[in-house]
Amino acid sequence: MSSSSTYPHPQPSPLSVDELVAELERVRAENRQLHQALASHAVVDQAIGVLTVLGQIAPTDGFTVLREASQHTNIKLSAVAEQVLKHAQGAALPDVLLGELQAALARHTFNSRPV
Repeated sequence: MSSSSTYPHPQPSPLSVDELVAELERVRAENRQLHQALASHAVVDQAIGVLTVLGQIAPTDGFTVLREASQHTNIKLSAVAEQVLKHAQGAALPDVLLGELQAALARHTFNSRPV
């Protein structure tokens, strides 16, 4: 004998049109947020790759460099990552961001670590 026949589950009450509309809007907003997060994650991953190659650092250090530059400049991590990608394509970095990235790279470069 199955437990469902022993303990019948109450049927959910049907939702009103207003409740369905509200739920649809909530799901759409969540979907937009997930799409944005996915795009942002890809940009951050690419910027980590740039820093790994140009700064000769480990990928985990690349994320740390981005995070530190973001925190010290009060610029969102994804925006710092976008600037790094633009810089890799030839654009200039804002001076404040350039300085913070250089300082963070200096703290995390293989050559600056004791052997």
